Amino acid sequence: MLYGIAAAAATLLLSALLTGVLRVPALRLGITDRRRRRPLPLSGGTAVALATVLVAAGADAAGLLPLGAGVGRMAVAAGCVALLGLAADLRRLRWWVAPAGTAVAAAFVVPYEETGVAAGVAAVGWIVVATAAFRALDHADGLAGTVGAVGAFGAAACATAELMDGLAALLGVLAAALAGFLLHNWFPARAGLGAAGALFTGFVLASSAVFVRAGQGIGAGAAVLYALAAIACADAALVVLGRRLDRRAVTRGRPDHLGHRLRRLGLAPRAVPVLLGAGSAGGALVAVCVHTGRLSPGAAWWVAAAAAVLVLVLVRRPVTPAFRPRQRVASASSQVSERLRVRSG
Repeated sequence: MLYGIAAAAATLLLSALLTGVLRVPALRLGITDRRRRRPLPLSGGTAVALATVLVAAGADAAGLLPLGAGVGRMAVAAGCVALLGLAADLRRLRWWVAPAGTAVAAAFVVPYEETGVAAGVAAVGWIVVATAAFRALDHADGLAGTVGAVGAFGAAACATAELMDGLAALLGVLAAALAGFLLHNWFPARAGLGAAGALFTGFVLASSAVFVRAGQGIGAGAAVLYALAAIACADAALVVLGRRLDRRAVTRGRPDHLGHRLRRLGLAPRAVPVLLGAGSAGGALVAVCVHTGRLSPGAAWWVAAAAAVLVLVLVRRPVTPAFRPRQRVASASSQVSERLRVRSG
């Protein structure tokens, strides 16, 4: 327990330090995003991945927090996915490159001896979908880090219930790394997560959920997997449905995600990650209760119903400010009147 707390504290400090130190190199290399009409360095992704892998590997090598062969393989695969995301941050890749690379990495970490071949292939597909959905959450300050940290705590609780101490330790270290990153990412953000950090975090969370549920009931397993990723799935469903209704390409970027639409409702920037983080916490609580048998798998339907209501309420919200010609005409006429009054005076 003491070693776990020390590892989490070290990871938090290392992640916060690396996020700040790597801001200047990220700006010089052009690893940036556009937020509030200015470049935002995406140094958080590299910082979160490095802090998580370094602390977890160091604790494992020292024998303080043994990860185990399967969890160690998952950490290596997640590091490769992070490198793929870093390449996507450096230059624009085709939309299918990241999912394809994630699928290859997932194929090496799924425990087929426990899941079987058919369920293992389905698990690979789920990891790809959940990772891509989590990547899309990096569109608002503090959102991906908050949802990721909450999801990591939920998955760690499930792993602890199964006595998977190595997996729980890795997830605890990831949650601490995201907390350190959030010190720079809370509104107004000074650093972003980027594809490197989002793909890394989503891959670890999705793979960990598969590890925890491997060899157990399919119905309960599906309920746990969905409840842990409910917010990311709701965001993905909202984007796909909204773009199809507008007859736009699904793979074309647009400010039409959960955070964007909630802001259009008048929600404050700091309130968006708090609200969606609370929703993620509710889903994680349901997942833990279903996994431990305190709730039936049907409880996940309540999470799905809440997500569906949220999607249906927001899908028709405008994604750009409405144009108001009358106000502009009135403003122009008032300016002309003011000029005439000054001249006559």
